[in-house]
Amino acid sequence: MKIRLVNAGVFTNIDDITQTITPPTEGFYWIDADEEDLMLIQPLFNLHDLAVEDCLSEEDQRPKIEIYESHYFIVVNSIRFDDEEIFLRALNIFLGRHFIITVTKQKINELRVLKPILWEQEVSEPDRFMYLLIDLVVDNYFTVGDRIEVRIEKLEEDILMHTKKSHLSEIIGLRSEILWLKKMLGPQKEVINTLNKKDLRLIDDQLQKYFSDIYENAVKISETFETYRDLMGNLREAYQSSIANRANEIMRVFTAITTIFMPLTVITGIYGMNFENIPEIHTRYGYYGVIGAMVTLGCGMLVVFRKKEWL
Repeated sequence: MKIRLVNAGVFTNIDDITQTITPPTEGFYWIDADEEDLMLIQPLFNLHDLAVEDCLSEEDQRPKIEIYESHYFIVVNSIRFDDEEIFLRALNIFLGRHFIITVTKQKINELRVLKPILWEQEVSEPDRFMYLLIDLVVDNYFTVGDRIEVRIEKLEEDILMHTKKSHLSEIIGLRSEILWLKKMLGPQKEVINTLNKKDLRLIDDQLQKYFSDIYENAVKISETFETYRDLMGNLREAYQSSIANRANEIMRVFTAITTIFMPLTVITGIYGMNFENIPEIHTRYGYYGVIGAMVTLGCGMLVVFRKKEWL
């Protein structure tokens, strides 16, 4: 657990957590905690039992906002994409008059990126801290969206150039990830919309208007992933068409080969019959003549097939 006094973007480390109970003369306290720290923090700030229970739950938490008498509890999902799988990490936020508590199960990159922004903008209010943090979380969805788009384009190119069986599993896997993410974006939009429209006494009225910009970005992200879902459907159709075309190509080649060998089979069949009086059977160079005729016939049919673009 890290405890900091934030005043005009300047951080001052605090060793004694009991000091954070009393509001500072200037600035606010930021407590960056783990799940294990909640048992110590809860009685100090009178955090609601249900909110603490949500933080400790092993199940994935849906984005939400809970309004309590002395504080708000907000859950938003940070996103990460490692080119194989999309990960959503819950960011739990307790917002009070003179404090903000962030609780995470894994490291959240946005918390690290936020520190220089706080210093640059000389932040001294916890509600503005929360606004900047949620703004970073939402903006990161655009970055991940760009990487997913590159992945889709590369997958499309690979399918068109050389289709593999593994492409189908990639398409199904990525489409499932996008559908799951699209489902989770709905509640997150509602949380941001609530921060934008609802009368919230712990958030400054002037600052609250800025959440409308974050909400618009959240809507754009949702629409973008809706487009990605449609693109994955198109990729699956392209894969199936490519497989069908390859099967047709293979059947066409096999048909052509069979057609070429059909007259050759007739010739060899005739000379394989067990009759004594067969024309040319005693011809000295008959064997070579038949072989030559078979080769000429096969090559001639191959040339004809090429001209007609059957092969």
